Amino acid sequence: MRYTVIIENGRESGYVAFCPILKGCVSQGTTKKESLANLKEAMSGYLEALIEDGLPIPTEVSKEYAELEVAVR
Repeated sequence: MRYTVIIENGRESGYVAFCPILKGCVSQGTTKKESLANLKEAMSGYLEALIEDGLPIPTEVSKEYAELEVAVR
């Protein structure tokens, strides 16, 4: 299965990676590569738990990307 993931700079150091469609599935690492490897492992466990519990596996039907600029007063 293929999922969209997002990688962000960590607040203090390293990187945080997460998969928006798998709510709460987040991991981190000191490098982007490490954060993605850790997220892949977390996603695998997440999906296995869904299967064991008889719950549906989320799928991405369509994607739309947008960047918004927000003014702060």
